[in-house]
Amino acid sequence: MPRRSPQSPSGAVPGRSRSAAARARRMGAVLCGTGALHLVRPAPFDGLIPRFLPGSPRAWTLGSGVAEIGVGALLLRPGTRRAGGWAAAALFVGVWPGNVTMAWRARRGSPVRRAVTLVRLPLQVPLIAGALRIARAG
Repeated sequence: MPRRSPQSPSGAVPGRSRSAAARARRMGAVLCGTGALHLVRPAPFDGLIPRFLPGSPRAWTLGSGVAEIGVGALLLRPGTRRAGGWAAAALFVGVWPGNVTMAWRARRGSPVRRAVTLVRLPLQVPLIAGALRIARAG
C-alpha cells in the first residue's frame, strides 16, 4: 500500500505549505523593498525604461515601484497570496523588456557591465517560475 503524505484538513501538505509561505514572504519582502527603492531613488531605474513606451521614464519608474509594493503586499498576506503569485509572475514578465533594454544599452559599456546585464536576462526565468509556484500553492 503506498504511503501518503500527512495532510492538513484543507488538504495541504504541511511542510510544503510552510516552504511555499516562506518563499512568498521572501519574494513579497524583496518586491516591497525594491518598489520602495524605485520611489525613493528613481534615477537609476529611469534608464531601464524602453524609449518606445509613451510618457516619461520617471512616470514608468514610479508606477512600477507602486506596482512592486502592491504585488509584494499581496504576497505577504496569506489570504491574497495566490493572487500575489499570479501578479508577481505578470510583473516579472512585464519588466523583462527593461532588462533587455539595459543589456542593449550596455553593449558598448565595460565588459563587466555587459556581463552583468546579460546574466540578468535569464535570471528572470526562475523569478517567474517561483511566482507561478507560489500562485499554484496558494
